[in-house]
Amino acid sequence: MFTKAALVVVLVGVVLAAPDNLYGAPHQQYREEPKPYNFNYGVKDDYAGTDFSQNEESDGNTVQGSYTVQLPDGRKQTVTYVADDYGGYRAEVEYYGEAQYPHEYGPPITFKPQAYGQPSYQPPQPSYQPSYQPPTYN
Repeated sequence: MFTKAALVVVLVGVVLAAPDNLYGAPHQQYREEPKPYNFNYGVKDDYAGTDFSQNEESDGNTVQGSYTVQLPDGRKQTVTYVADDYGGYRAEVEYYGEAQYPHEYGPPITFKPQAYGQPSYQPPQPSYQPSYQPPTYN
């Protein structure tokens, strides 16, 4: 009987000695207010055939904008969109121009890298002399 009581006392002591929170205090969470922003950019490179742009604006709750890209078939695609917490992402896509599919293509574009000369850097020659003598064998 005494051993059972001692065992119960020991178990209660172990349970009470265990720390409540092993990982420390929880991180304080807070909601950061949405920040309005706007940006735009565009790239037009006639040599490479690259032509695209984007603009976007947000009041902190609703994002709206558009982007335009020149398609390989000659048409221009414009996507105008609105995104918010209630309606999700809603986009309207428009195409301008008519698709062109030529029957014959021009010669393939080849890229020839620029030829470079040999490097002019020469590694330095060591100026030290070994302080040891090579072993001799008889």
